Amino acid sequence: MVKRKKKLDGKIKNIIIYIITVIISVAYILVGREIALEGYPEMEKAASDELVVQVDKIISDDTEEGARQIVFEAVVLHGEMQDETITVNQTIRDNYYPALEPVGAGDKVLVYANAYTEGTDWNMLEYVRSHWIGYLALAFAAAVILFGRLKGINTLISLAFTCLAVFAVFIPAVLSGQNIYIWAMVTCVYVILMTMLFISGANKKSFAAGAGCFCGVAIAGLLTILMSWVLKLTGMVNEETLYLQLVQTATSIDLRGIIFAAIIIGALGAIMDVAMDIASSLYELRRNVPDISGAKLIGSGFNIGRDVMGTMANTLVLAYIGSGLSTTLLLVAYNISFVELMNMELIVVELLQALVGSIGILLCIPMTAFICAAIYPQRKQDAFA
Repeated sequence: MVKRKKKLDGKIKNIIIYIITVIISVAYILVGREIALEGYPEMEKAASDELVVQVDKIISDDTEEGARQIVFEAVVLHGEMQDETITVNQTIRDNYYPALEPVGAGDKVLVYANAYTEGTDWNMLEYVRSHWIGYLALAFAAAVILFGRLKGINTLISLAFTCLAVFAVFIPAVLSGQNIYIWAMVTCVYVILMTMLFISGANKKSFAAGAGCFCGVAIAGLLTILMSWVLKLTGMVNEETLYLQLVQTATSIDLRGIIFAAIIIGALGAIMDVAMDIASSLYELRRNVPDISGAKLIGSGFNIGRDVMGTMANTLVLAYIGSGLSTTLLLVAYNISFVELMNMELIVVELLQALVGSIGILLCIPMTAFICAAIYPQRKQDAFA
């Protein structure tokens, strides 16, 4: 009877904490966005004459002077012109980017009105791809729920709040010219706490994983600041960063701060994964072998961490290599020397991201193991909580 009451009290406690976590998360997004939008630049939005249409039939397909000209009829799918039929041009040039694939009947495309011709002249802009991404996202969500059940639902909720924290709060704060370093750390702390509470609840396992994760991210952040100074980074790594300098904000956007944020936010997921792996494994070990000593628990954490470390480090390195693969191939194709290549800021930043993230993972492992040994009680199996 006592055990049943204790179990019921635990469930009620978890429900209350879950509700509080949802309320705090919603409050963070709403209040954080209001703060982040202070000083947000008012950017002129271009008038949008874009339409989503579905190709009905191809009228003509000719090639003249190196350009392929396709004329087709399409039905408007949305908006005031819904169900109307319009004539659209698609021009394909070999030396023009992007060179889209030729349209075919049934394709959904995005078209725009040419403002430089008399009347309404519609031209193809892009293929509509978002609905396919939506289908894939739904398949992912279904798979997560099917496999994880309630924890799968919590995973999706935490993922949604993570995306909102980045896109609805952090990015507006950066564009408002606010301190990137502070907002990056606030975002990381929020994501760590929110994710741990949603996935595992308010318990010692969540505390151990969260504390270990925070240590790893903090070390990665400090190392990034130090190496940015040592490497004399400017933050001008590509054309996008150049355009950011042209954004009219209250204070200029700190490009080195963007490198800092990119590294710690990019490494956060992997570090959080490793911290939870260690904390959860040692939790189960202590629960099933309650008389195991603290030293042996730490040793087990180190052994588990060594196995996890290899795959997680590879995950980070391969992810950054994949993201910069096109640029690297282009630089190599133009016969840039290896010495010059390895000293270009673009390449150095990619290497810095991989190395700092991996160091954060490496140091997160012993920190999490020590925290687990300190807070997981050494008791009889039926008394473990």
